[in-house]
Amino acid sequence: MARLSGVDLPKNKHMDRALTYIHGIGLTSARQILAKADLPYSMNSDDLSGDDVTRIRKIIEDEYTVEGDRRREVSMDIKRLMDLGCYRGKRHRMGLPCRGQKTKTNARTCKGPRRGAAARRK
Repeated sequence: MARLSGVDLPKNKHMDRALTYIHGIGLTSARQILAKADLPYSMNSDDLSGDDVTRIRKIIEDEYTVEGDRRREVSMDIKRLMDLGCYRGKRHRMGLPCRGQKTKTNARTCKGPRRGAAARRK
């Protein structure tokens, strides 16, 4: 089992899909990484040699922001929006959708479980 950027790659998956388990790498980035490392997309993660892992690790370290650094960037971006007091920042602070979705009937993930009529009356 290969370990890249602090993440164990899943067993028996094609490499282009296995690399997406690393936070900050999507399918397009994974395919670009494999193209630079001269590896086929359909190669299984179990079949990686030590040399292949080293090439992939070097490409990721040099060109991509992944895992902890990427999570920190995203949280700092959200914090910046909240500090500015812009619309998106206020929506983040209130825990509501900030990309224009309607909230009258949906957005249960953000708003939490429904409170019934009995709970409102009391």
